[in-house]
Amino acid sequence: MNILRNIKHFILDMDGTTYRGSEIFKHTIEFVYTLKGLGIGYTFLTNNSSCSTAEYLDKLRGMGLAVKEDQIYTSSLATIDYLKSEHPEVEKLYILGTDVLKMEFQVAGYEIMGEDIAQNPDAVIVGFDTTLTFEKLCRAGYWIQKNILYIATHPDRVCPTNQPTLLLDCGAICAALREATGRSPDIILGKPNQVIIEGIIKRNRIDKSELAMIGDRLYTDMEMARQAGIMGILVLTGETKREDLADYPNPPDLIVDDLSDLKKFLLQNCL
Repeated sequence: MNILRNIKHFILDMDGTTYRGSEIFKHTIEFVYTLKGLGIGYTFLTNNSSCSTAEYLDKLRGMGLAVKEDQIYTSSLATIDYLKSEHPEVEKLYILGTDVLKMEFQVAGYEIMGEDIAQNPDAVIVGFDTTLTFEKLCRAGYWIQKNILYIATHPDRVCPTNQPTLLLDCGAICAALREATGRSPDIILGKPNQVIIEGIIKRNRIDKSELAMIGDRLYTDMEMARQAGIMGILVLTGETKREDLADYPNPPDLIVDDLSDLKKFLLQNCL
C-alpha cells in the first residue's frame, strides 16, 4: 500500500473506530504503539460535544492508551476556534449542551447566558445535550427565532452506544429546532466540515498530503476527508458495513476490516 508511505499523521475517530461505547477494540492499543514506534503522529477526533477534553483524556487513558491533551480534538474545540477566527465580535453565548460543554466555552473566554430572558446572547450554540430539557429546548428556539448567529457543533443524528437505547445527538436536536423555527444552523462544525481538519493541521504544523483520516462513517469521516483533500481510510468496526459501499459515489482511499489490518499495511511500507 504505497499510498501510506508519505503519511506522517493520522486522525483517529473515537467511537466506532477506537472504541465502542465503554469498550476499547482489541487492536487499538497495539495500533497506537505501532504509530509511536514508527514516529507517526496521531490525533484522536470526535464529534461528540457532550464531554470535555479532560474527560476524553481520562477515558482514553483509562482504556490503556498513551495520549496527551494536545492529541485530542473535538467539535467543541473546533467551534471555539471557528468563533475566535471568524466571529471575534461574539462574547455572550446561549449554549444548548451539557455543563462541561459550557465550561469549555467559559474557559475560552465566553460569557454563558442562563435561562433569564433579559440576558441577550450574541450567538446560540447547539451541541450533544445529554441533559436536554423542554425548557432549554424552547429557550434555544426563542433565541434562534431572533436571527442571531446559530451554530451546531456537529451534524450527527445519533451517538453510537453499546447500551440498549437510542442516543439522540446534535443533528436530531437541530432537526427539532428547524421544524419549530424554520431555521437551520448558520454553520455546522465537526465532521464532515473540513474546518475541523484545518484546526488539526494548524496545531500539528503538517501538510494535507501528510495527513490521513481513519473512521467508520461514510457521511462524516470519509466525506470530511474527501472535502479536505486528505486520505480517507474506512474501518468496518463501526457504523458502515461493506455492503453499504456498493452504491456509494465517493469510495474511501482504503478500506480495512479493523486497525490490525491497517497496522499490517503500515509495517509493510515503513520497515
